[in-house]
Amino acid sequence: MPGALPFCELHLHIEGTFEPETIFALAAEQGRTLPYDGPAELAARYEFANLPSFLELYYENMGVLRSERDFEALAGAYFARAHRAGVAHVELFVDPQAHTARGVAERTVLAGLHRAIEAAGERFGISAGIIACVLRDRPVDEAERMLDAVLEAAAGTGAPLLGLGLDSAELGFPPHRFARVFERAADAGLHRVAHAGEEGPADYVREALDVLGAERIDHGIRVLDDPALVERLARERIPLTVCPLSNVRLRVVDRIEELPFRELLDAGLLVTVNSDDPAYFGGYLDDNLAALRSAFGLDEAELAGLARNSIEASFASAARKAELLARLR
Repeated sequence: MPGALPFCELHLHIEGTFEPETIFALAAEQGRTLPYDGPAELAARYEFANLPSFLELYYENMGVLRSERDFEALAGAYFARAHRAGVAHVELFVDPQAHTARGVAERTVLAGLHRAIEAAGERFGISAGIIACVLRDRPVDEAERMLDAVLEAAAGTGAPLLGLGLDSAELGFPPHRFARVFERAADAGLHRVAHAGEEGPADYVREALDVLGAERIDHGIRVLDDPALVERLARERIPLTVCPLSNVRLRVVDRIEELPFRELLDAGLLVTVNSDDPAYFGGYLDDNLAALRSAFGLDEAELAGLARNSIEASFASAARKAELLARLR
C-alpha cells in the first residue's frame, strides 16, 4: 500500500491545507464572522476555473491566521493527516508576504510552524523544514525585504528554514525578475526552488534553472514542449514536483488521464508526487497516489520508485535520506 512507503512531500503549501472546519474553528475562537453559512458552503466554493480563481479564495481564507497558535494549529492538522498518508519528511512552503500584508510578522509565522514541526517529529517521527516563497506577482523590493525578515526570524526562533521558493500567479511574471533575491538566498546558504512550467512555458523552467539557480522545479509538466530541456533535466537529475490532483482542479488538464505522467517517467525524469494545496484540490498525498495508480496502472515497484525519487529529491540530511532509503529495501 502507498501509505507503507516512506514518501517525502516536497510541494506542499501549508496555507493550502486549510480545511473549512479549521477555518471556522479559528474564526470562532477569534469572534470573527465569515461570509459563509458553514464549512459545507465554503467547501462548495472549492471549485476553480484556473489558478487566479483559486488564489482569490486562498488569500481570503488566510484572514483567520493571526497568532503563533493559529499557524501551529494549521500545520499540526496537516502533519496528522500526512502521517496517515505515509509521509515521512516534509518541506513545506509558506507565503510570508501574504501574512505581513495583513500585519502578521514573519516571526509569528515561523515560530508557529516551528512548534508544529517539533511536535510532528515527537509524535509521528516526521522530519520537516520550511521553504519561504516569494509571491512573484508582487514587487521585487518586497521580496528582498521578506528574505531579510525570514532570515532574521529563523535565526531568532530556531525554525528550520531550508530554502527560498517562487510561487503564485505564473503567467506574466517570469523568474528572472527575482534573480538578485535568489542570489542573496544562495549566499545565505538556502536551497532554491521555483514554480515553473505549470501555466507558464517551458522557457520559464530554463530561466528558473539558469537565472535563479533552482535546484528543483515545482510542477514543470510543460517541459515536454522542449526536448532539449527534458534531456538536460534527465541528465542533471533535476527533480520535478508534480501535483496531479492540483493540475486537474486548476484546469491544467481536464482529466487526470490527460496528465503526461507516463511521458515524464519514460523520459527518465526525476518525478515526485505531491499534493500542493490538498484542502482545496481534493486530496492529500495518498489520494494523489491512488488517483495515479487508478489512471496509469502503477504497480508496487513503480510506487516504490516514486518514493525513492522523493527521497533523492529532498533536502533532508544525508543521514535522514539513508534512513528512509533503508525502509524501502
